[in-house]
Amino acid sequence: MATKYIDRPIPQISLADFDQRFDKITADLVHAAEDVGFFTIVDHGISTDEIENMFATSERFFNLPDEVKATVPWNPNNVGWEKKGQVRPSTGEADTKESYQLQFGENMTDMWLDEAHLPGFRTTSLAFMHRVQEVSERLMRCFARGLGFHDDFFIKCHDVTRPNEQTTLRLLHYFALPEKPDGITYHRAGAHADWDFLTLLFQKDGQSGLEICPGREAVTDFGIGDDWTRVEARTGEIVCNIGDLLMSWSDDRFKSTFHRVKAPSEPGDYYGDRYSIAYFNQPCKDALIQGPKKKYPILTGEQFNKQAMQRNFAALQAKLKIMQASS
Repeated sequence: MATKYIDRPIPQISLADFDQRFDKITADLVHAAEDVGFFTIVDHGISTDEIENMFATSERFFNLPDEVKATVPWNPNNVGWEKKGQVRPSTGEADTKESYQLQFGENMTDMWLDEAHLPGFRTTSLAFMHRVQEVSERLMRCFARGLGFHDDFFIKCHDVTRPNEQTTLRLLHYFALPEKPDGITYHRAGAHADWDFLTLLFQKDGQSGLEICPGREAVTDFGIGDDWTRVEARTGEIVCNIGDLLMSWSDDRFKSTFHRVKAPSEPGDYYGDRYSIAYFNQPCKDALIQGPKKKYPILTGEQFNKQAMQRNFAALQAKLKIMQASS
């Protein structure tokens, strides 16, 4: 069945003159969060050179032999390297990709690649992570104002200087795929919603594939629609999406949107290696989470992540059961 696409404009928001335009930027972000859950930001202060340097660093990591990358294997603290290890409930099959997840705090103990394999990797990565955190905190100020919290409320909950922080930078490499059908079904990143507060995604010009599908009414609803909208890949823009955490923290006012990286299958699709960098803002483990209207019971950041992973695992098992029954 061919994918049905609809041309839905993705809001683009400039952060230029942030302090002077704070109220206008806040209004624009709140509207985007309520309407589609996705938006792009420009004039964010991170130069194209900085972004391209981080992409080059990422590629150098992924070009290392698998046995070297395997010295920092993924673990349940949401850090480390995986290869074809992520299976989505929407597909029941592994994404055709590899990734390396990095954090600032105690979860990264013994999880940084040895400098002997890639000199300067840790320093470069942390410097970039701090730059993205600066942008994230500006957006957090706006969302806090929009929800009636103190302006620094979300910033304190996502304090990356604390050992128990959980914010994650994910370096991603989607493998090149054959342009001629070979009888194998591939998935780059099956349809999913992020469970974090807010995701900031960096893409490279021409390496397309990201698509969004709005329609979720609650953080526990796994329903996925059939209408997709393509999101163009542009190196200097940051594509942002609301995660389940902010959806819950807003009492479902802001929408956590399903999205995917579609495996190429149609004319004009990009079949080559695709690199992206995702920054997942996640609260400190002891941050207390509850919306202004108290729609959901209060949870800590650690409890929210644990429940999200459990919900994802249960949905995956249900999908696998259906697949087994039909095979």
